[in-house]
Amino acid sequence: MTEAEGGEVIGRLRLRLHALNDLALTLKHVHWNVVGPHFIAVHEMLDPQVEAVRSMVDATAERIATLGGSPTGTPGALTAERTWEDYSVGRAQAIEHLGALDVVYSGIIKDHREAVAATEKTDPVTQDLLIEHLRSLELFQWFVRAHLESAGGKLSTGAADGEFAAGRAAVDQARHQP
Repeated sequence: MTEAEGGEVIGRLRLRLHALNDLALTLKHVHWNVVGPHFIAVHEMLDPQVEAVRSMVDATAERIATLGGSPTGTPGALTAERTWEDYSVGRAQAIEHLGALDVVYSGIIKDHREAVAATEKTDPVTQDLLIEHLRSLELFQWFVRAHLESAGGKLSTGAADGEFAAGRAAVDQARHQP
């Protein structure tokens, strides 16, 4: 790998590091702020996800260092360099948080897949790391979506745009279910 290619991979990994750090914090935020009849199921579902995402953060930071970069995990760097908005749901019903988390997971998975494609030729080791992350991220999204899907596979969030709208759509759909 050339120095320029390594720099490009480090740049991509830096954004993945920020996204994963943000996800770990967001999952913990939901863990603390979920209420309602499904509280305990969601509350307990999230802790293993937090731990797994924190492991992804560590592996990503170590890959950056292995490639000669300096991983930056400070809150200031994360907020200055991220390309997404902060999580917008506070204390809310479990279904509202799950609708919003589905959107969060969709964004992270999409960006991870783009990084996988971009590292295919230049750095298959980084690509392998990102693919491994995707296995867990997609599994966690499936856990979230299991709460939002009908038996026919239709998501209660529909085509909602953004996490707040998805959360509200999930709540509205839950109110109208028999």
